Amino acid sequence: MIRVLLVHDAGLLRSALAERLDNEPDLEVFHTSWRNAPGLARSLAPDVCAVDLECAESYGIAPLGELRSRRRGTADGRLLVLASANRPGPLRRAAEAHAVGYVDKEGTPERLVAAIRQVAKGERFIDNSLGFSFLRAAQMPLTRRELSVLSLAAEGASIADIASSLHLSNGTVRNYMAAITRKTGARNRVDAIRISQGEGWV
Repeated sequence: MIRVLLVHDAGLLRSALAERLDNEPDLEVFHTSWRNAPGLARSLAPDVCAVDLECAESYGIAPLGELRSRRRGTADGRLLVLASANRPGPLRRAAEAHAVGYVDKEGTPERLVAAIRQVAKGERFIDNSLGFSFLRAAQMPLTRRELSVLSLAAEGASIADIASSLHLSNGTVRNYMAAITRKTGARNRVDAIRISQGEGWV
């Protein structure tokens, strides 16, 4: 049996998807929201964590790193993400969190089942429809930390909120925002957010 932890903040959708996956004879499925995911991952030690890259908590930044190294008998977790083809920013964060499976959210449940089985065997799975987004992600001018700062800013977080969430000083956050503005060719913070949202980075 493959033990699967499904993480999604939309309860109705998550329950329906979990029920569909649980119909597979070789899958044992547990599901939860992002708020409870790290604790449940520690207690369940799932073979595969299948997670939605959208997160209602933490200003929308899914804490992917907190789900790593949870799988039984291995030093590295097997992380599978549900991604949108028009959002290269979250895809890049998933790659930096060492996700091994990438499933397009516009795909079918059957594709997700195939991905879970492949990832459980330690093999990579990447939907072809996400290929162009990976190219766009590779061309992004922002670092991982800059993306985190920008994502929080795009959700309306203040400098102080961003500093608190990322454990940085206010001055460091301002420096990151200045670098983001420069790299995106923006006029100011608001313009940098607009440009980045248009590119699908946040």
